[in-house]
Amino acid sequence: MKNKILTVISSIMLFVPWTILPLRTFDWALESPVAEIMIFCYAAFMIFSGIFTAISYTKAKVQNNLMKVDLVVNSLYAVFGVCVFIMMAITKFS
Repeated sequence: MKNKILTVISSIMLFVPWTILPLRTFDWALESPVAEIMIFCYAAFMIFSGIFTAISYTKAKVQNNLMKVDLVVNSLYAVFGVCVFIMMAITKFS
């Protein structure tokens, strides 16, 4: 049961970062403070989902085929989130 719950949570985390696309169609989401906060929160969530999936895969031993896909995609999301943080820090401090 624990394996199924962790797999479902990791699978749901695959689709959450894509919810930024409909939000960015609003004018208020493109203004400076809101846009920066939104991107920061989504990047933090993507990093969290990558770490959560990696821990679930290694420590909890949830190693089914769907979890393998989740691990690859959420790890890529985590790397992208770290890159976004680095780019935001570079633009803030330069």
